[in-house]
Parts: sequence; C-alpha cells; structure tokens
Amino acid sequence: MRPPRVHLVTDRRLAPDLPAAARRVLAGLPPGVAAVHLRERDLGGAELLRLARALLAACREAGQLLLVNDRADVALAAGADGLHLPAAGLPPAEARRLLGPGRLLGVSCHRLAEVRRALAGGADFATFGPLHDTPSKRAYGPPVGLAALAEAAGAGLPLVGLGGVEPGNAAAVRAAGAAGVGCIRAWLSGPDPAAAVRALLGPA
Repeated sequence: MRPPRVHLVTDRRLAPDLPAAARRVLAGLPPGVAAVHLRERDLGGAELLRLARALLAACREAGQLLLVNDRADVALAAGADGLHLPAAGLPPAEARRLLGPGRLLGVSCHRLAEVRRALAGGADFATFGPLHDTPSKRAYGPPVGLAALAEAAGAGLPLVGLGGVEPGNAAAVRAAGAAGVGCIRAWLSGPDPAAAVRALLGPA
C-alpha cells in the first residue's frame, strides 16, 4: 500500500468527538489520499478499540485509511489499515510479522539512522520531525529542520514531514523530499480544518 499524502494525528483534547471531526475534514477528498492516526496514549485497550472502530467507520465512509499508533493488538482487532510505531516501540520487523503484508507500517523517526533501521525492518514509511516548533513536540527536543529531512529522504523510505506543518509551509516540506505531510492542530483546532486539509494535500 502506498502511504497517503496527508496524515491527520488525533488529540481528543482539541476535538472530543474525533469521528465527527474526521467526517468533516475527509468529506469530498479523493479516495486514499489521507490517513487518520489514532494516537490517544492515555486510553486503555477497550476504550481505544471502541474509538478505533468509530474512526474506522468514518474513514471507510470517505474512502480513507485509519492507522493505530503503537497498539498492534488494537489495530488488528479493529481491522485498521495499519500501525504506526513510536521510535521506542516494537521493532518494525516484529510488527510486520504480526501485521502481515497487507497493512501499512509506519515508524516515528527523528534522524537518518532511525530511517535506515525502519527501512531495513520492513516499514512502508516513516514520519520525520519535528520539522518546526510545535507545542506537542517541545518535550522531545528542538526541531530537526528541513535540511535533516532532505538528508533522510535519501535513504529511500517515503517520509511524512511532521511537527509544525501547516498549509503555509507544506510545499517547502515536500520540496525537501517528503512524500507526505502530517499535522495535529491544523485539522483539529484551526479556523477552517477542512480547507486546511485540502491545502495540505498539495498537487496530486
């Protein structure tokens, strides 16, 4: 499966009704161009599974994908389209063994060496960042910047630029070598989230 061009990471503190938010921004998009990443680390397995199934229904209605972050068990139980691993999560090769060949596997990466490991482990793509300053990533250190993205893109694994990405800088992220872009705030708390997602898609 080819990684989508836009990756929408959840944060229910910004939008408590995530399935409704997904329906609003995904409506009318070409099929297969977007993925919603379910990342709600404080939820237990049962509650996360219920939310995954509700989000999956919203994604299916729009012809888009749902990825579950970190929890391979929830991804498989919900019938999600794939799994996204944190940098310190399951080794990609082990996750691929669990998922099989038919689901997307992504890995969070912050430097070139991590991208190379993700590629060797059978990942389909990696998120790379944070590229710019953003509240959700300040605890993980300073932004890595577009030059680091351009270097990492040379490893041959499709990269999704993440961290402070918005419609105004998405083109520069793609120009630096990203195959896609990801965001949290732009689709959950901006003045016009649906317009922001369409702008983030960029040219086909």
